[in-house]
Amino acid sequence: MAPSSEIYIESTDTDPAVRAQSALHHTQQRLQGRLATLTEVEPEAAEAGESVRAALTEFCAGELRRYLSAADRTLYATASGAAETRLLVRGLRTTGGMLDRDVDLLSAAGDAASATTLARAIEAVLRAHLAVERNVLLPALVGLPGADLPALVGDLDTLLAGGTLEDPAVVDVREIPHGRRHPRIFARFARLAPGESFTLVNNHDPKPLRREFQAAHPDAFTWEYVESGPERWQIRIGREAGADA
Repeated sequence: MAPSSEIYIESTDTDPAVRAQSALHHTQQRLQGRLATLTEVEPEAAEAGESVRAALTEFCAGELRRYLSAADRTLYATASGAAETRLLVRGLRTTGGMLDRDVDLLSAAGDAASATTLARAIEAVLRAHLAVERNVLLPALVGLPGADLPALVGDLDTLLAGGTLEDPAVVDVREIPHGRRHPRIFARFARLAPGESFTLVNNHDPKPLRREFQAAHPDAFTWEYVESGPERWQIRIGREAGADA
């Protein structure tokens, strides 16, 4: 029997995927709310226009950029190789690049009025960008083979807090419960750059996993047996050099 902490009713508040979406939505709301508050200040009415410019620059170059980077390394990286979400990720990365460019322009703004105008443009793009994440990407990740949304949101929160993600060269899943093995492996694959690889260690030949890889990342991965039983299997799994990361 599964531990009580793993018993939940799907698509309700007890579902870990629903809770993960809610937690990420809260983070997004906080970002939008902070930026909206800063852009509401009229620089000519402020006692010191420089303080307005400085606050906008600090927030956008700091907290906002950390979120964009963390989302790319976790949510986007996982969805980028799957046929059904690849174009969606490309679109999100395009608007993310637009935001990144405008943050550079904001940092170079010479006065508070210019900074506020740029920040309002950033706010408008960010609102649309986060809506696509929330309403399209997250539901797609819930149904994506090998994706573990609660784990991905947990990794995103780790990066936002200044932590680092483990990218081990060897992923040994022999002591991990069967239902948690594939999400762990897919999450490691998602963080590979083109041409990189890791070694999977398992206690059986993971043929079902290979079929899942072929379904989710057709022709974008490599699979090389290093050791083939009878008690231990080692497979070097990589991302094709020409594949999208």
